[in-house]
Amino acid sequence: MAEIEYSEHGTRNRGALGTRFVGAIACIVAAACLLPMVAVVLAAVTGGTDTVSHLLETVLPSYALTTIILVALVAAGTFSIGVGAAWLVTMTRFPGVRFLEIALVLPLAFPAYVLAYAYTFILDHPGIVQSTLRDVTGWGPRDYWFPEIRSTEGAAVMLILVLYPYVYLLARAAFLQQSATAFLAARALGNGPWPAFWRVSLPMARPAIAGGVLLAVMETIADFGTVAYFGVQTFATGIYTSWFSMADRAAAAQLALCLLGFALVMAMAERTQRGKAKYYQTGKQHAAQPAANLKGTRAFAAFLLCAIPVLFGFLLPVVILVQMGLESEQNLLSRRYVGFIQNSLTLAGTAAVITVCAAISVGFYQRLRPGRGSATAAYLARLGYAVPGGVIAVGLIVPFAGLDNALDAWMRKTFDVSTGLLVTGSIWLLVAAYMVRFLAAALSAYEGGQSTVHSNMDAAARSLGQTPLGTLRRVHLPILTPSLLTALLIVFVDVMKELPATLIMRPFNFDTLAVQAYRLASDERLEGAAVPSLVILAVGLLPVILICRQVGRR
Repeated sequence: MAEIEYSEHGTRNRGALGTRFVGAIACIVAAACLLPMVAVVLAAVTGGTDTVSHLLETVLPSYALTTIILVALVAAGTFSIGVGAAWLVTMTRFPGVRFLEIALVLPLAFPAYVLAYAYTFILDHPGIVQSTLRDVTGWGPRDYWFPEIRSTEGAAVMLILVLYPYVYLLARAAFLQQSATAFLAARALGNGPWPAFWRVSLPMARPAIAGGVLLAVMETIADFGTVAYFGVQTFATGIYTSWFSMADRAAAAQLALCLLGFALVMAMAERTQRGKAKYYQTGKQHAAQPAANLKGTRAFAAFLLCAIPVLFGFLLPVVILVQMGLESEQNLLSRRYVGFIQNSLTLAGTAAVITVCAAISVGFYQRLRPGRGSATAAYLARLGYAVPGGVIAVGLIVPFAGLDNALDAWMRKTFDVSTGLLVTGSIWLLVAAYMVRFLAAALSAYEGGQSTVHSNMDAAARSLGQTPLGTLRRVHLPILTPSLLTALLIVFVDVMKELPATLIMRPFNFDTLAVQAYRLASDERLEGAAVPSLVILAVGLLPVILICRQVGRR
């Protein structure tokens, strides 16, 4: 009996120790996510204002205006394409709908800057489209008007084509979950299909649609590669210019603070506008909405409307990039390119593992100790996705550079030894930036799987003497393997595509595929940029194929 009591007491002690350990890791992760934002605020407040005053008198108003215009265009475009395509493939039947409901997700594999390289290659003045037009008509360069691809509108189109799947996926899921009761009631009251859609189905799907549009907006304000290549001056390009061209860290922090505030205001505005409204089905039975069979002109129009985003967002860019890659002199098997691939895979693999481990600690702590503390840690862990990569880079480099410099000065004074920069410019600080940026995606995937683990399983494991860490290792992780693999894959691909934080924080002479593609495109060597872009695209297809398989099963 004494042995049993001792064993139970020991189990309780180990359980409490495991809970504290998980809680400590979760708090460290939350603090790491909060650090860049606090550092940006402090650096912006304590830094000089000479550069920003000059920017305020010259280009800062245009940064703000261009960013707002870009956000408005992308929000409107992704809403129109995403919601329209989701409604057509969900609520109607026409030839090719089964193929299109999967194919509409494929543009998500493209980084926007890769799409920009492909379309610039064919639509710019020396490109095949304008060259053919001049050859056929005999016009000179100034005898005709052609839309300028290197413009705010051009950047918006590139972003719309790769970001609308966010809205499409969430809107389609919302439409599938809606019962036909309210829609049929609206039809019975004399509303046609379109009035019923606008008055009933669309408002009921509003939270999901707003979430998708907000994701697209966050990606838009965080984008650097597309706007920089097109010469569009936004806050993202302003941060990079201040950091490298002007060598003014304080100005970069102040611009980063403006961009951070803009991102947080967008998220808060959406939640405030939603208010306390509730969107759910009443009644106990769920009646699936009947799909309308389209024929003739209507079927062709529906097919065309859904096929256009797939054509211009995936099929055509792939053909262009392959042609560009075949015409380039880049050798993917050369030692230099093998180094780029190794660097990209090292960063992406390391960041994916660390980010998923951080997501497990935060999510499991919230399950062990539900309350204000764990909820705050989870909230802080999700903030990174609303913060652009350039802001996170500035927010991490500023404090760690100060720490490195202070340590070096103390070592020189005390021991006459220089330590140099121990953390700044290292791979680990860059991996930390990736973790902060993409932790929200990993946490969402983990929590989605964790919701399927019933609390009775935890109680049964504890009754059998398992500690919290033992329950996590022997019960949760085996069940959550598919969700964890999905999270690993999503973070891996996001890191492969990430550009602004990598440009600012990468170690010296440590280039990735994304950096190489950006450098070649900046030098107008678009054919060469196609080679690393195709590798990034091939890797990006992995999670998209996974999503398509899930959509197909449903």
